[in-house]
Amino acid sequence: MVQGTCSGAGKSTVVAGLCRVLARQGLRAAPFKPQNMSLNSAVAADGGEIGRAQALQAQAARVPALVDMNPVLLKPSSDTDAQVIVAGRPFTDLSAHGYQELKPRLLNEVLAAFQRLHGKFDAVIVEGAGSPAEVNLRANDIANMGFAEAVDCPVILVADIDRGGALAHVIGTLACLSESERARVEGIVINRFRGDLALLEPGLEWLERESGKPVLGVLPYLNGLVLDAEDALPEQKQKTGTDHVFRVAVPVYPRISNHTDLDALRLHPGVEVILVGPGEPLPAADLVILPGSKNVRADLEFLKAQGWADALLRHVRYGGRVIGICGGMQMLGTRIDDPHGMEGPAGSSGALGFLDLHTVLQRQKQLRNVSGHLILGPAFSGYEIHMGTSQGKALERPAATVEGRAEGAMSADGRILATYVHGLFDAPAACAALLEWAGMNGAQGVDLDALREANLERLADSVEESLEVAALQSLLLRRA
Repeated sequence: MVQGTCSGAGKSTVVAGLCRVLARQGLRAAPFKPQNMSLNSAVAADGGEIGRAQALQAQAARVPALVDMNPVLLKPSSDTDAQVIVAGRPFTDLSAHGYQELKPRLLNEVLAAFQRLHGKFDAVIVEGAGSPAEVNLRANDIANMGFAEAVDCPVILVADIDRGGALAHVIGTLACLSESERARVEGIVINRFRGDLALLEPGLEWLERESGKPVLGVLPYLNGLVLDAEDALPEQKQKTGTDHVFRVAVPVYPRISNHTDLDALRLHPGVEVILVGPGEPLPAADLVILPGSKNVRADLEFLKAQGWADALLRHVRYGGRVIGICGGMQMLGTRIDDPHGMEGPAGSSGALGFLDLHTVLQRQKQLRNVSGHLILGPAFSGYEIHMGTSQGKALERPAATVEGRAEGAMSADGRILATYVHGLFDAPAACAALLEWAGMNGAQGVDLDALREANLERLADSVEESLEVAALQSLLLRRA
């Protein structure tokens, strides 16, 4: 099990790297995260919803992504409430306090999923959540040491040295553990190191003396590593070296989901993706994308309060193009109804009114991997994850065909495109066609899957060069 001294220490990355290293050796490895909290999710090969990071780790392992790889997924709908996904399907909506009371019931589900993977694969690499040092969450823990103790699993501890204080993070984390939990930690990995390793050696020697644990390696900072984000928004970087950059503005509402839809655009050399945060005006852009949302009515009100609705109207009036994806598509309609209170208090909200469609949020979540063709021509593959169903005349002008059925909507003037399909930009031809439609002359797409594969190989090279892989592999196979 890979645990971290804090959120963002690099647990997901280390697991992905180990999965690819084992795949290179001809072993079948399975990633496993007992509990994940993320608004970036994926549809597994067996049809349920899991965290995006586990889908990426499965790709690293060269195995299909399965629901058992992430049996509990929390999708926050506010600062205190979340939808609880169990075994790939919505189970309930709870407050943070209510979830703590539910955890003992979820342990059996988590253990059963782990045992099924353990019986199918040569090794299971488990990823913790947050940090085991969060003593306020220790009761009935299923995400870190509570799980490790339940299955008698060895643990390595990852610390991010790039943010500073890594040695103190390790010592402090170990101090927060019980005696049996500390004994379970077999070694330490220092992540994201920049500079001369010789200068770090005295610190590593001190860390081994103070902790009584071996340092199993130091992973370097891999500049420009391109992997799907588990949850956090990527750092925004302004494109330089061209006067003709194509600008894409993206309003960032509080419950933005599946922002990995934007990855192919962020990585495009001729495209600048501008993430527009609270209090910032919607800038002049060629294309505005309304991304997905986990709380579409609340995020719609946030969008209006920021003045972005009026700016979007001006953008369209002066010839700009708009794409709405999933929740963004629902916002572009006339009304959003939530009669069952699926994403907050039951009720209805007037939407932006750009398309003649209205949406009703349902108890049944739509989950499917899909393929099809844009009305613009190119083929694509993607996935659908949504609670709402939409109806209206706008759907008579579809944006795509998906497995023989009309999908999405295109406005009569051709300036607005809406779809429930995530991942449209991932196919290079579809990406190029959408950019060309939005006004980018001679547009070409980015082969995101090829980039992802190249970066998984780069990560695995770094793991093999920097970590004591033989020692880690012996831990993986010791209790198999």
